[in-house]
Amino acid sequence: MEIITQDGWLEVITGCMFSGKTEELVRRLRRAVIARKETIAIKPALDTRYDLVAVVSHSGFSFNAIPVEDPKSILNMAKDAEVVGIDEAQFFTGELVPVIRELLQSKKRVIVAGLDLDFRGEPFGIMPTLLALADEVTKLHAICSVCGNIATKTQRLINGKPARYDDPTILVGGLETYEARCNLHHEVPGKTLTLFKE
Repeated sequence: MEIITQDGWLEVITGCMFSGKTEELVRRLRRAVIARKETIAIKPALDTRYDLVAVVSHSGFSFNAIPVEDPKSILNMAKDAEVVGIDEAQFFTGELVPVIRELLQSKKRVIVAGLDLDFRGEPFGIMPTLLALADEVTKLHAICSVCGNIATKTQRLINGKPARYDDPTILVGGLETYEARCNLHHEVPGKTLTLFKE
């Protein structure tokens, strides 16, 4: 569904790794350009995996983007934009939330993509807040690399073995790999089951 609104509108695209979040973000941004909407894309500066100045999906779809360290700087960058795309939102600090609220008050369409869960299977950074604030949520799924069923979790492997619960959430430049996994095959050694905490 394509959104046509005169008011601020927040779309959140989420799911595990390899579910096509960035590809869907790029698709929506390209359609906004075709609709002659002033469109920009933002990415966290620490995301240097495929390109320094583009959001790039694992399958190679890309859209030019501005790397950002301080979320507050987005307000100035986006002042003339009608559509603002933000990739890898889970890596931004909580300062992104009031920035997005201000963009929405300025009647902009904001499209955010990010992991809903970290490798432990727990809510990732600011994503729970963005999901709660969203006008529209698209949750994508991947294929489990073990059994081929629907995957909703991201498995981190270090030297071919599942990362432990107490390993750092963000490991920049580490010798790690990731796989999409279903609930049955997602492994987090050292994780204990706890009751929901408020």
